[in-house]
Amino acid sequence: MAVDQTNLTPLGLRLRAALHRGASLIRAGADRAAKASAAVNRAGFGKIHHRPARFTVTTATRESTLTALLAGLAVAVLIALPSFAGRGLLQELFYVFTMLALAQLWNLLAGCAGLISVGQQAFVGIGAYALFAFTLMAGLEPVLAIILSGLVAGLVAIPAALIVFRLRGAYFAIGTWVVAEVCRLILAQVKQLGGGTGTSLPPDIVDSVIGLHFVRDLFHVRGPAARDMLSYWLALALAVGAFLLVYKLLRSRYGLALAAIGDAEDAAESTGVDVFRTKLAIYVLTAVATGMVGALIFLQKARISPDAAFSLIDWTANVIFSVVIGGIGTMEGPIIGVAVFYLLQDYLAALGSWYLIILGGLAIVLMLFAPEGVWGVIAHRFNISLFPVRRRLIVATAAADEPKT
Repeated sequence: MAVDQTNLTPLGLRLRAALHRGASLIRAGADRAAKASAAVNRAGFGKIHHRPARFTVTTATRESTLTALLAGLAVAVLIALPSFAGRGLLQELFYVFTMLALAQLWNLLAGCAGLISVGQQAFVGIGAYALFAFTLMAGLEPVLAIILSGLVAGLVAIPAALIVFRLRGAYFAIGTWVVAEVCRLILAQVKQLGGGTGTSLPPDIVDSVIGLHFVRDLFHVRGPAARDMLSYWLALALAVGAFLLVYKLLRSRYGLALAAIGDAEDAAESTGVDVFRTKLAIYVLTAVATGMVGALIFLQKARISPDAAFSLIDWTANVIFSVVIGGIGTMEGPIIGVAVFYLLQDYLAALGSWYLIILGGLAIVLMLFAPEGVWGVIAHRFNISLFPVRRRLIVATAAADEPKT
């Protein structure tokens, strides 16, 4: 349609000219795009369709895969160790394995759930006394009694949690210690279990452990050596079991809940995490496993007393030291911490009271200058994680080519 330019103002003429220039540029661009598309088709590349980004959530790394293989090999070697190792080494490793189990459990409780307890000796002592009660008074087989002792410790943990969970921070820690002291005082009044002086397991109960005669005949050893071998295997099973329990738990949805609670408890609760039930479950679970470890320790000792069973230094302070030194909140930390603690104890125990002073000083120095522990320093320095529990988001994008039709 023709337009009478005589009626247009100078501004209208300029706008009309600009529109004509824009239309010309659009047509030129379309022509160039058509020529480029034809060139691509002639070259045989076809049409390119981009796939949407795909997301993968994973925890495994190359280091963790190799570590899992080496860990499996190490466990196999440790299982076979009693066939050629002496009793002294087995007894030392028994102590290391039980400490490792306690350290992993306390790390789950404090490092992951935020429940800083200094009263875990309560469940060690309850498990130990329950073992003596089941074997001396009920006549149960010791290995079965170990399992039942853990359940007893878990049952005691439920009402204890309802009391101490009302407290926060340092008050919670003091409350757990008070619970342990109350348990010690109560069991010290039980005359059937030796009262305040304690009691011992008779030889016939110690020799009634399932599999003892089989081990003695298989390896052609005497009763005490066979007991050491069985105790070693049970301690190894508890250490590996505690590690796998914590590892699988932290990699599950409960691990996500614990991570949310550790970051911000109020925010976690606002997103639907039941903070109380989650903490209660962790507290009871660690109590059950700790009670089983305590029962095994005093089955090996075959002697119990309230002071030994509820020792704050032996079953809580040393465990806390190991976890803090190694790295709290990590799977690798308790392993390194127990190894460091064992070496320090072996070389410094002869110094008497200076031994405890040195341990305390070392812990203070590390908390000031390396609060993440030995493993935390190594992990940050080399950016590695042997047993990862944190989830990583991997975004994979790809372009699929379709042949020309």
